[in-house]
Amino acid sequence: MSRTTAPPHRQSHRGPFVHTLTGLLDALLPAPCAGCGADLGHLCPECRHLLATTPPTPVAALPRTHAAAPYDGPVRRLLLAHKERGALGLAGPLGDTLARAVRSALAPCPGGAPLLLVPVPSARAAVRARGHDPTLRLARAAAGALRREGLDARALPLLRHARPVADQAGLSAAERHRNLRGALTVRPPGRFHRPDRPERPDRPDRPERLDRLDRPGPTGYRPVLVDDLVTTGASLVEAARALTAAGLPPAAAATVAAAVPHHRRHRPDTSGR
Repeated sequence: MSRTTAPPHRQSHRGPFVHTLTGLLDALLPAPCAGCGADLGHLCPECRHLLATTPPTPVAALPRTHAAAPYDGPVRRLLLAHKERGALGLAGPLGDTLARAVRSALAPCPGGAPLLLVPVPSARAAVRARGHDPTLRLARAAAGALRREGLDARALPLLRHARPVADQAGLSAAERHRNLRGALTVRPPGRFHRPDRPERPDRPDRPERLDRLDRPGPTGYRPVLVDDLVTTGASLVEAARALTAAGLPPAAAATVAAAVPHHRRHRPDTSGR
């Protein structure tokens, strides 16, 4: 998926104030469902049920990679509303959906160390244009959902862009992989410590709180890559490479949705490296 800037017509109209105002208006004024348009609030019962019950499916990006739903119909519209139109109230339900994909991907290897959900990063320009970081927000919401189920889980933006990349739109699978190869790196390990309180999904712009322990890095965790959407798998492959190079190989990967042909493919396809 594209990890560069948002469309130009969005760049001059996004910011934290805009999204705060949007959230207030959503709370005060009735809004149609972002998934189907029904006049039943920003997420109607039918679309909520769809998010909660669609069985996650393996996808051909990496081993142990699962997507919660196909990127089609209401799921596609809900993801776009959250990502591009600042429908921040959808972060909770979409985060719950992402958490289901995480559990499904980890089902063959349950137990073990606490989970560290690592979002595939967006470019800084895209985050500024949108006024928020949608993938980080979903990762934090998913970590919260997993904690409510009794799992020790945190979300942390370990990855960053090491160089600019071209817009992925219009590129073939092979071109996307070449475009992203070597583009991501892990942030300096001294920046991160195990947090002693949960993250706040409503404040993804706030840096992780560092505790007072003298141990650097996210040691003792099982990293799990997370993203909102997988298309060719190029972003997940590059993110896995960067984590592995830093000695943090991901235990699994999970996304809210997968492009429909990709979602229906059940066996890994290594032809488009």
